[in-house]
Amino acid sequence: MPVLYAIPTPLGGAPKDALPASALEIVRSLEHFAAENAKSARAFLSAVGMPRPLQQIEIVEIASAKAELLKPLRQGHSLGVVSEAGCPAIADPGAAVIEAAHREGFRVVPLVGPSSIVLALMASGLEGQRFAFCGYLPREGAERKKRIGELERRSQREKQTEIFIETPYRNDVLLAALVEACNPGTRLCVAADLTLPSESVQTKPIAEWRRAKATIGRRPAVFLLLAD
Repeated sequence: MPVLYAIPTPLGGAPKDALPASALEIVRSLEHFAAENAKSARAFLSAVGMPRPLQQIEIVEIASAKAELLKPLRQGHSLGVVSEAGCPAIADPGAAVIEAAHREGFRVVPLVGPSSIVLALMASGLEGQRFAFCGYLPREGAERKKRIGELERRSQREKQTEIFIETPYRNDVLLAALVEACNPGTRLCVAADLTLPSESVQTKPIAEWRRAKATIGRRPAVFLLLAD
């Protein structure tokens, strides 16, 4: 029975340091993959140490071949969905492939691997029983400020951690907007470069962020907010 495997990829470093041996064994057994970007998927598979030449492995880009994505499953072959970094289908176009597999009755199996969102929450010291991942905030200044206010009020009302991300080159714009818009006692965590030697996880009240005048730079980062 063919299976759709959701395959996490490293946030940084080698696959052997991010995925358990059992997951790597499954990846090496596959011949068909769907990915956001074929080039980066090919680099991941090369680092995994596939037992067959990469030229013999099919990698289909999700955006360009939606009608063909499940073709291997329909023909009786298992298929792997590969993320750019971290877990597929979480802030990732792989969700469309997995949704389609469920609609057609194929079994979906998630493999163990890194998730920047979960790792950031683990290291933040913020509320881990109630939390929400909110994706990207609006780019336009007024809309972004409005959304930050909504999330801060919801966090206070529900006693829940609000988690969101940003494109690295806009990290410092978002940090400045948070520092300006949020109440002094609201706690903000910025987790950057997770699993890399340059990893940084800082949690402190907005008042301290204002005094520190910190910047993040163009590093992959996760933002977590908890209002008192």
